[in-house]
Amino acid sequence: MCPVSPAKEKALREKLESLGVFEKDIRESFIRSRGKGGQNVNKTSTCVYLRHIPTGIEVKCRKERSQRLNRYHARVLLYSKIERLIRGRKSEEEQRIAKIRRQKRKRSKRAKEKMLEEKRLQSIKKSERSFRYVPGED
Repeated sequence: MCPVSPAKEKALREKLESLGVFEKDIRESFIRSRGKGGQNVNKTSTCVYLRHIPTGIEVKCRKERSQRLNRYHARVLLYSKIERLIRGRKSEEEQRIAKIRRQKRKRSKRAKEKMLEEKRLQSIKKSERSFRYVPGED
């Protein structure tokens, strides 16, 4: 796993500062992760916990086996949460989840009847296209 490039870290720092979030406002602690990762996860504290003191927003990240990568990902999460709070718009992740929820939602009775009627009409069309063999008509 490659660490995050300095350019990416600098860009993230600038994004956070544009929202008025500074490192002095963030409390960072490290916790032992759980799950995959074997001995590395059991021996080192790779899970990163961030708390933005002015807003009270808390973020916990244990995506990677590396503490450094988790620190970066946690700050990205913190940025998106604070941006959503300040700018009042949904994050890409929330939009993706909402889309999946809409797709899985049960159809209304009327929509289901309409869909079934369209399927029935399509079935009739297809059955009329097929060749029918009638005995005695050669």
